[in-house]
Amino acid sequence: MSVATPAHPAAAQARTLADRSVWSLLHRTGVTRHFGKAWLAAGYLFLYIPIVALVVYSFNASPLPVVWAGASLRWYREIAHDRDLMASVWLSLRIAFWAASASVVLGALAGFALVKYKRFLGRTLFTGMVNAPLVMPEVIIGLSLLLLLVATQQWLGVPERGMFTIWLGHVMLGMSYATVVIQARLQDLNPSLEEAAADLGARPIQVFVLVTLPLILNALVSAFLLTFTLSLDDVVLAAFLSGPGATTLPLVIFSRAHLGMRPDINAVASVIIGVVSVVVVGGSWFIVRAERRRAAEIAAAQRA
Repeated sequence: MSVATPAHPAAAQARTLADRSVWSLLHRTGVTRHFGKAWLAAGYLFLYIPIVALVVYSFNASPLPVVWAGASLRWYREIAHDRDLMASVWLSLRIAFWAASASVVLGALAGFALVKYKRFLGRTLFTGMVNAPLVMPEVIIGLSLLLLLVATQQWLGVPERGMFTIWLGHVMLGMSYATVVIQARLQDLNPSLEEAAADLGARPIQVFVLVTLPLILNALVSAFLLTFTLSLDDVVLAAFLSGPGATTLPLVIFSRAHLGMRPDINAVASVIIGVVSVVVVGGSWFIVRAERRRAAEIAAAQRA
């Protein structure tokens, strides 16, 4: 049996020095810096060029989505008169709004329970149940909810599959995301602020409304926007839980795309991109403004 001889120390040191010299040469010439920027730019182009192309071709006058025949608003006028499409848009917006609202409320309660109460019976099980939808495939969640609703309907006669069942599935998924966002913000709070308010005579509800709620408002807004987008974009859960007369916008787009890509789908997607962009920019502006106002108030209090 042969025994491997250790590498000569001088040879290992020479290789180390060579590696360092090559790396330092690349760093001095700016290759590493420019390579990182080029890689980042390539990643952004890969992500956003298809979106830009989709928006551009939504103004195409041709009925063929990949043949440019001049600029036109034809498809935007057609989707405005498409009753099925507009009904699905209104249904998706209602479900997304109420699902996001319920997710934020339940996520805030779950976040408070996990942060404020370190020990209670069933805490480990509760944590696992809250985080389970984050790692569980949506197909499994949708199938399990469908089986539960079918069994419930057979025993009680309710609920019928429709808007309520879709909302229920979206709340189940969105609550987990909202809990993660709000819990992270609660963990960063300084408990002395709430304790000082309590020492000054504030009741628990006053401490929450006057101290805690303003401090976590940005997290609540972020959780609402996140869960609203998840609900508006969901296809898998809606496919399992929808019923006759309750078809969301992603399901309509998905079903029409099976028949071949059409320019009206590009127009619908462009409208969604515009609405989401406005909401994200508005939410970001609100969060930044609130952070600046809070920083100014803290600085003024410290000066006083």
